[in-house]
Amino acid sequence: MNTFRVLEIKKTVFSGNDERAKKLRNDLEQRGVFLLNVMSSPGSGKTTTLVRTILSMKEQFNIGVMEADVDSDVDASTIAATGVKVIQLHTGGMCHLDAEMTREGLENFDIQGLDLVFLENVGNLICTAEYDTGAARSIMILSVPEGDDKPLKYPVMFQKVDAILVNKIDALPLFDFNLDRFKKHIGALNPRAVIFPISAKTGEGMEAWISWLTNEVTSWKTIHTNQ
Repeated sequence: MNTFRVLEIKKTVFSGNDERAKKLRNDLEQRGVFLLNVMSSPGSGKTTTLVRTILSMKEQFNIGVMEADVDSDVDASTIAATGVKVIQLHTGGMCHLDAEMTREGLENFDIQGLDLVFLENVGNLICTAEYDTGAARSIMILSVPEGDDKPLKYPVMFQKVDAILVNKIDALPLFDFNLDRFKKHIGALNPRAVIFPISAKTGEGMEAWISWLTNEVTSWKTIHTNQ
């Protein structure tokens, strides 16, 4: 049976989050730990996507995962089956993580020797985007059933991220999701964001996403280990 810690964390005061995030980011750079903030709405396939990603990358990188949720340890149990280090963060009812909550999780996780830590944020498209967690990069996962109009409804989320994974493309024939229209919305909001159409279920498109993330981690580590 897989075991992992469950840590109850509480929300701190809003003010000063950007400064705390900057300090945490600097601390992680000095330790050579690449933190990836992963955001999405519930049901987007975030955990399934992480499992496939971890299984493809764990031979190259020492990986840890912090699973944030209001309650339960379902996702942590799923991730633990991959064999990587996992901690479950309970947010005490809060719908997001901020920099101090992230630091508290990391301090109780013991990231010594890790190269890459996935922070699976609480599932929603609103408040998670508003708080800098101190991550090196932030991505979000949108599933086809959610619709291609989500960038218009939740622009802050799509403006903040470095990459967007459009998951469940195997279901495109069943839904009114126009990928070209979606890309146009993103181009207007965040032209620097890289878009990866994927299916975490079938594996389609995963190679391009994993290649991008591998390059990001490798380049980042080269820069910060040579400082």
